[in-house]
Amino acid sequence: MLPRLASASLTALLRPASNSGGLSRTLAVAAAQMAGGTGGDTSAGLLHFCVVGSGPAGFYTADKLLKRFGADARVDVVEALPTPFGLVRSGVAPDHADTKNVINQFTALATDSRLAFLGNVRVGRDIGLPELRAHYNAVVLCYGAESDRRLGVPGEELPGVLSAREFVWWYNGHPEYRDLPIDLSSTRSVAIAGLGNVAVDCARILLKAADDVAATDICSHAVEQLRASAVKEVHLLGRRGPVQAAFTPKELRELLGLKGVKVVMDPGAFQLSPECEAEMKATRMKKRMFELLSKVLAEPRQGERSLHIHFLRTPVAVVEQEGRASGVKVEKTRLEAAAQPGGASRALGTGEYETVPADLVLKSIGFKSVGIPGVAFDERAGVVPNLLGQVYAEGDSSFDPGLYVCGWLKRGPSGIIGTNLVDAEQTVDTMLRTRDSFPAVQSPQPGSAGLKVLLEQRGVQAVSFQGWQRVDAAEVQRGQAQGKPREKITDVQEMLQLAAGAA
Repeated sequence: MLPRLASASLTALLRPASNSGGLSRTLAVAAAQMAGGTGGDTSAGLLHFCVVGSGPAGFYTADKLLKRFGADARVDVVEALPTPFGLVRSGVAPDHADTKNVINQFTALATDSRLAFLGNVRVGRDIGLPELRAHYNAVVLCYGAESDRRLGVPGEELPGVLSAREFVWWYNGHPEYRDLPIDLSSTRSVAIAGLGNVAVDCARILLKAADDVAATDICSHAVEQLRASAVKEVHLLGRRGPVQAAFTPKELRELLGLKGVKVVMDPGAFQLSPECEAEMKATRMKKRMFELLSKVLAEPRQGERSLHIHFLRTPVAVVEQEGRASGVKVEKTRLEAAAQPGGASRALGTGEYETVPADLVLKSIGFKSVGIPGVAFDERAGVVPNLLGQVYAEGDSSFDPGLYVCGWLKRGPSGIIGTNLVDAEQTVDTMLRTRDSFPAVQSPQPGSAGLKVLLEQRGVQAVSFQGWQRVDAAEVQRGQAQGKPREKITDVQEMLQLAAGAA
């Protein structure tokens, strides 16, 4: 439940100084409001904004800030990695190139003289949030999700168990996950817990012909593993039925249409209750997915590899053999109709169990954001408590002046890339409405000018967008030599050398 509403302007003065930068910040807000305006670089009449995170939520927010606040806006986009674009680069499947076209829009935005990109700067490691906020009138947190929801079953910590996010970041070249202990040459069976699009992406990459995948921007280390892969079967596990599956028709159609892959499903899962029939008829997409699955069930085909979609199965344990994962014990479930019309049906255990063989287990039941010191955080929901993007103070029902949020950190891991555009519009609308509560910039050098000085003093090499473009050019050149769009560089030190023009 969200904290109860309170007037930010009145309760700000009452907020305890134990909040990070609390007393000085609230006094600055009060002083600015009493003076009849917002703080900031008053000599130039500028407003300095910082967007933390350079994924879709971050770039859409930056775009809206520049448009809504106009010529007086200065926006700095701070990113933990030397590379921009967040999950568009590290999360979108390599064989979904069209989805990545939004990068062109973000690149054009980065040429705006009012915007600066500072990569290789992690808030909480290189600079504390209170220090960062001292350089800006307002900060918008858009750093997304860097963790995962847990299965909560015995054996989850065994070697051979990874999250789907980690697997995706491995084959997409995220620097922190390039060295995951993955050996597909000794992996015959893979189990993936979850029936969403991320699970489908993982299954497709594992079952697709390696030569087809190699022509994409997938990393070379992943291609080498896929060429040597011994994977013969992939199992998707879902606790509910085909009507409730979270994947979408396009992704499902790609998976079901893979050449040389046999699809195995239990016909019993397709015997629908009246409630499931009604749920399917109420949503066209659900009906389309059910039709796709039913067609494959009715027209079985043979193949050297197999895809097993297990509906009405919930993991209860990861089976261990010789110190690592060897399978997933699942309980058969049945659906109980929702108590209220329009509610979600529940999966209830039946007490019947079976074991799905798996040398590699991937958990794909949801991403989860993590908090940073100095910001209120709802651990259960994995979001920063907010109202329309305005962040609540820690342990308080008032708002934290000048602090906002957008994207998954605001609403949870849901929606598509375009969802973040709508989300950014809402947050920036809130910022416009509450601009009188922006605190004055506390640093003598506002914005990126002062931030760069502080980072240089700490030996942190901030990567500009021009620096990133040098990395980008090197990746494209290496990719062309291999007949692919790019070969991603996964070593941070190499990225930094290229960005500095030293390589």
